[in-house]
Amino acid sequence: MITRRAFLGGSAAALLAPAALARALEFEAALEKSGLVYVSPLLSSGKESTCHGEVWFGWIDGSVLVITGAERWKARALTKGLDRARIWVGDHGPWKKTLGRNESFREAPSFEAGAARVEGKPALVDQLLEVYGEKYPDEIGKWRDKMRGGYADGSRVLIRYTPL
Repeated sequence: MITRRAFLGGSAAALLAPAALARALEFEAALEKSGLVYVSPLLSSGKESTCHGEVWFGWIDGSVLVITGAERWKARALTKGLDRARIWVGDHGPWKKTLGRNESFREAPSFEAGAARVEGKPALVDQLLEVYGEKYPDEIGKWRDKMRGGYADGSRVLIRYTPL
């Protein structure tokens, strides 16, 4: 598993073995170019929840940021005190299919992260929406105002996933 230090690079990178440094750089490159991540909140036992959703995300300041509906499992998990998640990086198509589930995302690079709700940071939401504009130019037009307004009224939640 990749460590937070490995993700953050900088002076910590000098402390890493060459293989760990190469893996950290590989993760960072994957996060910067990937269109999706798959997120599964971890239960208090450390097991994955049964929900693995593919989501839009931004890689900002060493964390994966997502904005989601307050009623969605990722947000509700935080309310229940489940503050860890497993993140897979890459686009492997929808997780849920008409018949069965697509588990191919499990072959993607993954890491454990601490999860935290981010409140009172509309500038960070704007920064995330700028990233979304670059990554999802064809779709963001119909979502930008809903995400910004939803964050302001509490119907959407900004979540920061920081590698552990």
